[in-house]
Amino acid sequence: MQRRALYFTAPYEVALREEPLSRPAAGQVLVQTLVSAISPGTELLIFRDQAPADLAVDETIAALPGNFGFPLKYGYAAVGRVIELGPGVPTNWEGTTVFAFNPHESLFLAAPESLLPLPPGLTPEEAVFLANMETGVTLLQDGRPLIGEQVAVFGQGIVGLLLTSLLARFPLERLVTLDVYPRRRLASETMGAHVSLDPGQPEVLEKLSAWLPGTPNRPGADLVYEISGNPAALDQAIAVTGFSGRVVIGSWYGTQETMVHLGGRFHRSRIKLLSSQVSTIAPDLTGRWDNPRRLNLAWEMIRQIRPAQLITHRFPFQEAAQAYQLLDKNPEDAIQVVLTY
Repeated sequence: MQRRALYFTAPYEVALREEPLSRPAAGQVLVQTLVSAISPGTELLIFRDQAPADLAVDETIAALPGNFGFPLKYGYAAVGRVIELGPGVPTNWEGTTVFAFNPHESLFLAAPESLLPLPPGLTPEEAVFLANMETGVTLLQDGRPLIGEQVAVFGQGIVGLLLTSLLARFPLERLVTLDVYPRRRLASETMGAHVSLDPGQPEVLEKLSAWLPGTPNRPGADLVYEISGNPAALDQAIAVTGFSGRVVIGSWYGTQETMVHLGGRFHRSRIKLLSSQVSTIAPDLTGRWDNPRRLNLAWEMIRQIRPAQLITHRFPFQEAAQAYQLLDKNPEDAIQVVLTY
């Protein structure tokens, strides 16, 4: 049996490779992929050779072993159908549509306990957002917005838009987002932002100050998220944060250098910089929260928000190289890009 798998083979190059695949062994199932989502943040870092080659890909996902060096098989948002069972697997798994934290490939073997059956009423194109919705939930839990707060979100890629849709459910006084691309700013306002601004405009800090006044004695945002992937945005995020405000950094900059100015008002403003990453849950929540609970919440948020509306491009798997070229060369045109099989 053969499968096709996508590999990052060199900077700015991807290739589909034919690989032999055995029949499912005892305790395994064979899954035929229906759709997978490209995560433009991490995957473009890999595509552009900006991921640290000596860093483990993901120590929490069995399907993603090794380090970020070429050649690399990657991806973590696949939806497929179980088409064959290994010995000892209950028969009710056959034909089940499942989500898997698995790379982009046409077929894969998995233990049933690593798969997540789709809840009733969700389509594969909705379910493929699970990983990024879980990231949005994690960012929300780490930032802990309060009623009446003024919140800014730098970056309205897919994670930013999902976070915006979650924040819009809170009784915030202001929710302001920023992104350089008009299509994303329009989508952001559709998802619930009060206004979405261009961070590249010369007067953007003045506009942000008008939208996020805080109080006369303590101006600035209560909570700011930096998830643009642009290292320069962190300085802007700090600049608009008020006294004792929180900046949640969800971006992964890879090998890009991050220059921040901490010698000015930051020094006297007691601003908190918080790292957020979905591989773990905040330690002070783990007494009540675990991964299954967080995933169940992410499923429910998908059911409520219906994020398939954010899919802008669908590429057949054999045209995957074009998908990455689009994201690299024309990011202003795309929000969520998916591969179909």
